[in-house]
Amino acid sequence: MRKGLIAIGAVVLVLVVVGIVMGGYYNSFISKSRAVDNQWAQVETQYQRRFDLIPNLVEATKGTLKQEQKVFGEIADARARYSGASTPAQKVAAANQMESALSRLLVIVENYPQLRSNATVQQLMAQIEGTENRISVERRRYNDAATDYNTSISRFPGVVFAGMFGFKEKPLFKSQTEAEKAPKVDLGNS
Repeated sequence: MRKGLIAIGAVVLVLVVVGIVMGGYYNSFISKSRAVDNQWAQVETQYQRRFDLIPNLVEATKGTLKQEQKVFGEIADARARYSGASTPAQKVAAANQMESALSRLLVIVENYPQLRSNATVQQLMAQIEGTENRISVERRRYNDAATDYNTSISRFPGVVFAGMFGFKEKPLFKSQTEAEKAPKVDLGNS
């Protein structure tokens, strides 16, 4: 009888310890997942600021850059894709498309001295540059939080508990495949 009680007590003790460990991992995963979601919200806030500034720059330059309708079309397309995106991966792809179109627009603006001297264009370009810096910082912070989370759910024994609770890896920002190349702009003036 006594041995039976000791065995039952040992089993209960093991179950309690396993429950405490599982609860600790679960709470850790929830905290890290929320940190990643919070950082993603910061990235989206900066993306929204960028999307709010770009139409103003486009409108300020449209009169001078009538032949650059392709860039304006790409910017409008990227903005529409971002608005319609429902997953972070789709939003990242649309934001990357916007980044590419924006960099071409900025190169074009640099090639028009009358635009560079326009106070409104200068102010908008300074605001966009500041926003791009904020986006870069928030992306880095997001990647740091997502890497911490992804590491915790992929290491043993976390991988076992993450699988049991349904935690999945968060996507990371990666540089675009052609990010090392400067955008090519054909002004058609030569």
